[in-house]
Amino acid sequence: MNFSKYLRFAVVGACALASCKSGPPTATKPGKYSSTTGIDYNTEEGMKVADYKGIPEGPGLIFIEGGRTVLGSQEEDVTMTHDNVERTVTIASFYMDEAEVANIHWLEYLHYIRKDSSEEFYQSALPDTTVWARELSFNDPYVDYYLRYPGFRFFPVVGVSWLQANDYCTWRTSKVNETLASNADGGGGGGGLFKKKKKGGDAAEGTDGDGKAKIAIENGNTLPNYRLPTEAEWEYAAQALIGTQETGNENQENKRIYPWDGRQVRNPYGGKMGQFLANFKRGRGDYAGIAGSLNDGAMITEYIYAYPPNDYGLYNMSGNVNEWVQDIYRPLSFEDVEDLNPFRRNGFLDPSEKYDKKGYQSLIDDHVRVYKGGSWRDVAYWLSPGTRRFMAEDSATATIGFRCAMINAGSNK
Repeated sequence: MNFSKYLRFAVVGACALASCKSGPPTATKPGKYSSTTGIDYNTEEGMKVADYKGIPEGPGLIFIEGGRTVLGSQEEDVTMTHDNVERTVTIASFYMDEAEVANIHWLEYLHYIRKDSSEEFYQSALPDTTVWARELSFNDPYVDYYLRYPGFRFFPVVGVSWLQANDYCTWRTSKVNETLASNADGGGGGGGLFKKKKKGGDAAEGTDGDGKAKIAIENGNTLPNYRLPTEAEWEYAAQALIGTQETGNENQENKRIYPWDGRQVRNPYGGKMGQFLANFKRGRGDYAGIAGSLNDGAMITEYIYAYPPNDYGLYNMSGNVNEWVQDIYRPLSFEDVEDLNPFRRNGFLDPSEKYDKKGYQSLIDDHVRVYKGGSWRDVAYWLSPGTRRFMAEDSATATIGFRCAMINAGSNK
């Protein structure tokens, strides 16, 4: 009798030790049974818990580690707008395209929506190539050739409005997840993400009729939405102050006017000393330098991987083209938004009725969006990440493009 009691205690103790050794459950190691009910997972009656190894890798994205920073204009406010005063905020980690969306990417988008969507939507997705046309300038070749000529494949797409850029993000999300679904099915056809549900599949449990994990949020095998970055995310990523930080130092002791060190726009090191670090307008009538000694080398836009990347690995966060961000414009957003993941999605606390657009006293309403970064046609002042301008969300120019961002799902950092 005593022996059996001791044996029972020994077994319980061994189980307790084994439990301590394995540690508490985590997202990637949830265990075989519920830590609150003790009911087994993945049985006929139990809840299905899929294997999870972290967020799938999104094509073209770079991980941006978040943290505390000081946002706002680092340059003298020569426009006297005072619309981006310095303040301390915290930005959660996220993902961002390493380069601007290029002509070839937009042509791919047009290719698929022409097959899958209405002619009306296809027409609405065409960039406005007439943004190159000028009454007193011979830019006619760019009107016809810039978007479609092979030599411009990896130049940033322009002539797209904020609304068009958002539509592209929606399509890209769908297409990437459709590809993930196809790969999960062993490359078999059948519509990928949007294929019909098999008989016997249990949508609530996250499996199909064969017991395989479906593409679903609960299974962690789908990517979050591609989207335009918020203004705060864009500015934080452009600063890339992670490259100035000493290991173990919790104080941010360095600032940058541009996405690189120093106060100059030329490379101060090595064999490329003196070369410009971005594509911008040097001065009146000077877009590229002189023949035989071209400097930034670009009279209009440039290859999306030209010039050195910043310390996050992002290309052309200053110059080449300005970039759309999510936020609507308000001059005092820096006062209104929160200090954790700041973002202005609408006119909350600063309604458009305060601005007399109908009386032609203001350009501000709920349909003007912020763009940042400076372009091939801008002087160096606009290359500073803290500068900001705005334009109607349905408008487009030859100096504005965009890149996509994505949340870091499943993380509180």
